[in-house]
Parts: sequence; C-alpha cells; structure tokens
Amino acid sequence: MSGAHPPELSEWQVVHVHPHAPAKPAHGAPCNGCGMCCLLEPCPLGMLLSRRRRGACSAVRWDEGQGRYLCGALSAPAEVLGARWLAPLARRWIAAGIGCDARFSIAPDAQEVTPARSPPPG
Repeated sequence: MSGAHPPELSEWQVVHVHPHAPAKPAHGAPCNGCGMCCLLEPCPLGMLLSRRRRGACSAVRWDEGQGRYLCGALSAPAEVLGARWLAPLARRWIAAGIGCDARFSIAPDAQEVTPARSPPPG
C-alpha cells in the first residue's frame, strides 16, 4: 500500500510453523499447504471446530509424508467432524481448491505475520 503507515506492534502476531512447511504462496495462487492461514486464524468452519476466532485452528494437521499442512476436516473427517460423510461439505465450506485467500504478508527477517502492509523498518 502506497503511503501506508507500518503496522503497530499490537498488529503483529507470532505464528509457529513446521520448519519444513512450504513458503506461503501469493494471494490467489494454488494452495501449497503452507498452513499460514490456518495457523494464524481459523476459517469460518475452523471457528466452529476450534471455538475461537484467533490463533491456530484446532483442525489443521501437519502431514509428514506430504510435507505440508492439511485441513483435518478433509484429511481426518471422522476424527475432526465426527462423520466421514461430512468431508464433501467441509471441502465446499473451506473453499478447497480455490487458491490462497490469505491477504497477509510475512516479514522475511523476523518471520512474523503482518497485515497486508510493509513490516516496520529495522
């Protein structure tokens, strides 16, 4: 954003990410399982499952074999949703396959998530 002020420190959030997670793709690019969106805050379905609006979604799962994060509502629906037959609905609810909808940026040196603005200098 041109002319935008750097975010206040209260707008910064530390997100703990698996060290082998792929880098966050650009907004609109295909999802690569980086997990940043789910680790920052839950989607509407995740809010119901996690019972919170901020912080990591309780449904996000690291898949060691694939080296990426997966939504447990899709990868483990019986465990997360209580019924496997809900997985197709969950796929639609989380807009799986639509692409990255995370509009935040990641500060390269601090590895912190910021709003869609430049990190503070220094």
